[in-house]
Amino acid sequence: MSLHDDAVSVVRSYAEGDGQQAELRLTYLDHLAVHPDGMWKACGAGHLTASALVIDPDRGRVLLTLHKKLRMWLQMGGHCEPQDATLADAALREATEESGITGLTLLPGGPVRLDRHPIPAPCHWHLDVQYAATASAGAVEQISDESLDLRWFPYDEVEKVADASVVRLLENTRARLDAGQYS
Repeated sequence: MSLHDDAVSVVRSYAEGDGQQAELRLTYLDHLAVHPDGMWKACGAGHLTASALVIDPDRGRVLLTLHKKLRMWLQMGGHCEPQDATLADAALREATEESGITGLTLLPGGPVRLDRHPIPAPCHWHLDVQYAATASAGAVEQISDESLDLRWFPYDEVEKVADASVVRLLENTRARLDAGQYS
């Protein structure tokens, strides 16, 4: 199965959230149907990306990166690469590279959210498939070349430092945790 085929399967089976999430799901599927290159940065009409919110549920905190280019506190994530067999692989690779933490584990249940956001030309859109991952006890983060800083934030501080998309990702992740979907 190609990465494109995996993305279609993952997005097709995504059934989370409100009407906006259902609309985004259709937008992603339409994009992939029209753009066979829709997984890659070279797709000028936009492309899928994969990200993961790194969480420490036992301590009630999340690890965010101060993105070097955007200068915003965000979850770890980025572009798919040819070696990524699946979107989940891409999200886990990006989270590991950007956090410096080995042994991250994606939470089961597939993506937590979808988020579409504009980016500067030559591309126009990132269609982000957002996962959540846990760090093992005692994990030590290390700043990557893509970050200005990495910092653990208590859940209740995230809305003070991050934009609404990160806050919604955390809310959805916490709802799944509270519902026991990841235990």
